[in-house]
Amino acid sequence: MRAFSPLRANPCETSHNMKITDLSLTLEEGMMTFPAHWHPVVGITILGRHGVEGRETRKLVLGTHVGTHADAPLHFIPRGKGIDQVPLDVLVGPARVLNFAPCQPLQEIDLPHLQEKLGGKVPPRIILRTDWSEHFGQMPFYTHYPFLSEPAARWLVENGIRLIAMDTPSPDNPAHSRGTPKDSPNHKVLLGAGVVLVEYVCNLKSLTSQDVELIVLPLKLKDCDGSPVRCIAIER
Repeated sequence: MRAFSPLRANPCETSHNMKITDLSLTLEEGMMTFPAHWHPVVGITILGRHGVEGRETRKLVLGTHVGTHADAPLHFIPRGKGIDQVPLDVLVGPARVLNFAPCQPLQEIDLPHLQEKLGGKVPPRIILRTDWSEHFGQMPFYTHYPFLSEPAARWLVENGIRLIAMDTPSPDNPAHSRGTPKDSPNHKVLLGAGVVLVEYVCNLKSLTSQDVELIVLPLKLKDCDGSPVRCIAIER
């Protein structure tokens, strides 16, 4: 399997001393997806051609959890809200970057470590930086990523978190997957409380500020469990 580099977009400096950083993976045919039948591979097919139809159009085959994407509650919660029902004021607003890098394989981000980074106060949105996105395109990205402890996930919910972005594929211990006695407990706790999860973010090394303006824009897919997103951070 060939490796893909997430570093396709460089931070953009504007004339108003505002830096915009793209935190999104580039979607392309053949890119790595979670190895399960419920996560389809990306397909991009040219239908309209300049030399024949006089214009170019393409057909896209995308899973709702491909590349940088947002999980809506419906992903794990029966009758939970779909991605089209997530309020925009959850997806856009100030976010605190918590730098845990460099993380070791299978490193647990436990509650004391999380509280130390936050100083005991939980903002509405946090971005967990582990630099694990550097492993995207290789199987260890899915099998050995750092993760939140279950007490940490519960504490975030109890303290009003609304959105968690991360440069890993999941907030859960990879040992707690489908078919195990404890299937995705953090997903269920967080999504059950209406917390939006933004997974597979990248380029967090490019951020220089601890506090950024985060913009997460999913496709407005009716009654869907998630969507690929364009995710950017603005530093002023």
